Amino acid sequence: MTIREAQDRVDQWIQIHGVRYFNELTNMAILTEEVGEVARIISRQYGEQSFKENEKKKELADELADVLWVLLCLANQTGVDMTVALEQNFVKKTNRDGQRHQQNEKLRNGLPEKK
Repeated sequence: MTIREAQDRVDQWIQIHGVRYFNELTNMAILTEEVGEVARIISRQYGEQSFKENEKKKELADELADVLWVLLCLANQTGVDMTVALEQNFVKKTNRDGQRHQQNEKLRNGLPEKK
């Protein structure tokens, strides 16, 4: 599925099942909640925290999809074509960071040891 198709499918789902979009402020708050759920899983799966018993069924893929869903809702309701936005973002990042990361010793040699 392309990004455009994903935006269209989200919009169709909202029109059929969701009645209407939540307002932009509500969707921003929901996006923040969903990103927090991703952070919670990452901190437990890859970090030093452990899962609580009721958290073990949470799936990273599902939570990332929730983030994408709300992001596409915000794009749809604010008139942003995410394909165009992402293409422009690649250009911006390439112009700004095309050489910077390759010259970053921390990335090339790993992070310095803590003292």
